[in-house]
Amino acid sequence: MATDYAPRTREHRPREHRVPPVLRAPFEGRAWRELTYVVFGLPISIAAFVLAVLTLSLGAGLLVTFLGIPVLAAGLALFRGFGVLERGRARLLLGLDVPEPRALRPARSGPLGRVGAVLKSGVSWRHLLYGILHMPWAIFAFSVSVVFWSFGLLSFAYPLYGWAIPQDDGAHGIQLYGGMHHEVYLDAPLETALTCATGLVLLLVCPWVTRALVSVDRLLVATLLSPSALDERVTELESDRGVVVDTAAADLRRIERDLHDGAQARLVALAMDLGLAKEKLTADPEAAARMVDEAHGEVKVALQELRDLARGIHPAVLTDRGLDAALSAVASRCTVPVRVEVELPARPAAAIEGIAYFTVSELLQNVSKHAQASRASVDVWETGGRLLLQVTDDGRGGADTSRGSGLAGLAERLGAVDGVLVVDSPAGGPTTVTAELPWRG
Repeated sequence: MATDYAPRTREHRPREHRVPPVLRAPFEGRAWRELTYVVFGLPISIAAFVLAVLTLSLGAGLLVTFLGIPVLAAGLALFRGFGVLERGRARLLLGLDVPEPRALRPARSGPLGRVGAVLKSGVSWRHLLYGILHMPWAIFAFSVSVVFWSFGLLSFAYPLYGWAIPQDDGAHGIQLYGGMHHEVYLDAPLETALTCATGLVLLLVCPWVTRALVSVDRLLVATLLSPSALDERVTELESDRGVVVDTAAADLRRIERDLHDGAQARLVALAMDLGLAKEKLTADPEAAARMVDEAHGEVKVALQELRDLARGIHPAVLTDRGLDAALSAVASRCTVPVRVEVELPARPAAAIEGIAYFTVSELLQNVSKHAQASRASVDVWETGGRLLLQVTDDGRGGADTSRGSGLAGLAERLGAVDGVLVVDSPAGGPTTVTAELPWRG
């Protein structure tokens, strides 16, 4: 699990209310939204339960005729649409944002492929299970909520309408009890006051009762109508694969451009110079010697460019001697003094080692080009099966991954291998960039 290296900031303190929560809860929009969710949830859950029972019974009964398979598939497809409705209702009224499941991807085209995809989808069956389980709870939640709110409102407002109740044998008020020898009416001022006070207490309690009830709805929606962990992992891997492919394509284009504009162009010019020197070898030996000498210098430059290009692909020192030596070589080319400290019990996987090397290389390039720093440091260590890199400089700060800079691309590349990049760079510095990678050694 990734460690959070984000800098600590001052927490935003919500506005303080002078009225206690228990007194203002009935007047807040949240209480009425949750009550609306419970009230409308009953007819929706009954319709979903009927559809679920019909789908299962009809589909199972028709399996012997092979018509049950498309019936089951059609019912499951309808429940996926029902899941969209329920997630939207939970998002609007409960503030519960549940991500949408992945769209179905049939293994083959045509109706049979779509039917097979629906039947094999665990998300579809969990939607059906939600339709079955939610109905009993919706009935209970509706009954409790409506009884509490209705009794609380009627009791609290009794003084407003109690006078309009018809009189019976001189009594004025609601009859609470009536027998052959004794009757009890709610007509005395003290009884009316107690009724009003009871209604007020119930109104203060009702929002919390409803909130406790919808917590179960939240759990059902989040558990049964959300994407499975496997679906989320597949989506994440697909996104990471896209990042890896794009990065590899960009690297290939960079290598092609460097070869075309650098070493290749220089070798072409070298071949032309050697050809001219060959022609002048007999007529003007001194000019030919000068041209060969210049060509010799061009060969050295071309070789150096090829070495730099090879180092950019994968440095030999990294393969032969590991991160400590490779990062020390990178630090020696930085424009500011860099302290390098590597403490590793062993070498990580070769791919992770390469990513760590290029991460530090790019970060030190940023220090050289943009930080205006006087010194920097690189620390590498292993903890909990993770490889951690930290590059710190005393420059001007202000680095941010959200501005579309090279740090954003670096964060994407690290994320493609389950890595994390955290930047702490306040204005004025110092800047600390922490990268965390899987060990996989």
